[in-house]
Amino acid sequence: MAGEDYYKTLGVDRKASDGEIKKAYRRLAMKYHPDHTKGDKSAEDKFKRISEAYAVLSDKEKRRQYDQFGAEGFRQQYSQEDIFRNFDFGSIFREFGFGGGPSGRQGGVRFSFGGDSPFGFSGGRAPESKGQDLEYELGLTLKEVASGATKTLDFQHDGRSERLTVKIPPGMIHGKKIRLSGKGAPSPYGGRPGDLYIRARVLADAVFAVEGHDLVIHRDIKLSEALLGTTVSVPTIAGKALSVKIPPGTRHGTKMRLGGHGLPHMKQSGRGDLFLVVKITIPKNLTVEQKALAQKLAEQGL
Repeated sequence: MAGEDYYKTLGVDRKASDGEIKKAYRRLAMKYHPDHTKGDKSAEDKFKRISEAYAVLSDKEKRRQYDQFGAEGFRQQYSQEDIFRNFDFGSIFREFGFGGGPSGRQGGVRFSFGGDSPFGFSGGRAPESKGQDLEYELGLTLKEVASGATKTLDFQHDGRSERLTVKIPPGMIHGKKIRLSGKGAPSPYGGRPGDLYIRARVLADAVFAVEGHDLVIHRDIKLSEALLGTTVSVPTIAGKALSVKIPPGTRHGTKMRLGGHGLPHMKQSGRGDLFLVVKITIPKNLTVEQKALAQKLAEQGL
């Protein structure tokens, strides 16, 4: 539902209070819930849409992000799984009088919007509700992102500590996630445990800046080198050194692409690029000789 206007979906104003949003969802849920529509596909789709809208607008942080970045920007940050994570529709349905348990079971119908989200529609008896999914933010150095790593995690949930050893694949750039099945919270209703999601946070590096899978490095050259050309040595994340020619007449801020020397793509072939940004250093104070040379350059139109 990329680009969905959640306020319009629920029929409320963008300044609607939490109570007004809940009231609007209750009214629509009573109308489109499968218990009342008996297999009507269009009503089923409508029910999914209003449920997703309510999951976002009833959560203060998600609503703030949605209002700030708009529908498209919000969906770039939140997957459907993220939208429904930790949202207890079972208690809401019981409050509204549908009588469903935490698994979202209503008259033998299970609601699931796909993936591990708690709602959608499939016939037959529902399995017991899985436990809550957990998320752990893991700091990674640039070299760990480039080569992969084995990390030991210590984290707490449900009042207990747990230690896990996790293999981080190469190319796990900032914001990328891996899933550890069954390592989340236990189900309080006898179902399988939730999953643990490891989200990467790339740490600042002293040499390279990071732009997705691309790396950026700056190199200073003298004015004379910019005019006449030079060669500079550029390190790579793989530990090699590249000899790069700077052509005569290079301008300050010129960005040169060194293809294939960036970060690897996670679970795919290919790599990003390394970009060299040339910076021309201008001395603040000139010697008498330098001033004389600069004057001669000026006389020659330079």
